[in-house]
Amino acid sequence: MGKAPIIVIKKKGGHGGHHGGAWKVAYADFVTAMMALFIVLWLMNSSVKIQKAVGGYFKDPTGKTEVIGSGMEGAKDNFVVSKDNMEDLKKQLQAAMKKVPDFDKLKNHIDMTVTNEGLRIELTESAAGTFFNQGSAKFNVDGQDLLFALAAELGKLPNKIYVEGHTDAKPYSNSSGYTNWELSTDRANDARRLLQSHGVREDQVVEVRGFASMLPRDPKNPLDPSNRRISVIVKYLDQQPNEGEAKPGAGDAENSTGSGNEPEPSKASGAEKSAPDASPANDKK
Repeated sequence: MGKAPIIVIKKKGGHGGHHGGAWKVAYADFVTAMMALFIVLWLMNSSVKIQKAVGGYFKDPTGKTEVIGSGMEGAKDNFVVSKDNMEDLKKQLQAAMKKVPDFDKLKNHIDMTVTNEGLRIELTESAAGTFFNQGSAKFNVDGQDLLFALAAELGKLPNKIYVEGHTDAKPYSNSSGYTNWELSTDRANDARRLLQSHGVREDQVVEVRGFASMLPRDPKNPLDPSNRRISVIVKYLDQQPNEGEAKPGAGDAENSTGSGNEPEPSKASGAEKSAPDASPANDKK
C-alpha cells in the first residue's frame, strides 16, 4: 500500500478593507504638517510682537536663550530692549558681571533698577573707595574690570546710554577751584571712555552728566559714601533723548522728574575735563 500524498495548504493573507490602514498614518502626518504650516503663516500675518516671538523660536528652538531672539548675538539688528524685556537684560548683565574678578567684594556696591527712563546701573562707593581711589577721577582696576564686562554686553544693543557722576556733599578740598562739579563730571567721562574702548559704540553714549551732590542717593544723609556713585542708564529704545526726560534722584529713581535742562556746571555731553593727577591728602571722595 503506497504512502498518502502530503497536502500543503497555503493561505493568502487578506488586506482588509481598502488594502489595510497604513495609508491613514501617512495621511494623518500630511494633515498635521499642513495644519502647522497654515498656523505659522497665520501667525506671521499677525502683530509685530507675535512675528518676533515666532521668529525667536526658530532661531532658538531649545529655549536656551533668556531673551527671545538670538541671545544678543548680532543684537544691533535682532535684539530690541523695551519695557517688556528690560528685566531680561538686567538678568543677562548680572550674569556677565558675576564673571568679573573679585565680584564678591563688589556685588554689594552694584545696584540695577528698572525705572521710567530705562535700566539704571549704579556703582556706589564705600568709605574706603570701591571703584575709585580717594579723590581720583580715574577708575581703579576693579572698576575698570566691571565696566569692561558691561561694555561687552551693552555694545550689542541699539539702545542709547547716559552716564552720570555723583558725589556726596563733602566739599572737594582743593585750592585750585576744582569742585565736586568737576569731579562728578570727570568720573562720568572716565566711565564713558572705558565703556567706549571695550564695546560701546561712539554714537551710543548720548549724554555725560555731572550732578555733584545735587541728587543724593540718601537725601537724609548727604555725607554718606553711597552718594558717591556712577550711574549708567540704558534708555528704552522707543523713548527719544531730551524729550520729557526724567531726572531721577537715587532715592526715588522712578518718581523724580526734571525739566530736561542740566545745571550748567555739570553739563558735559562728551566734553572732557582734566582731573588733577594728585589727590589732596585731606580729601575723602
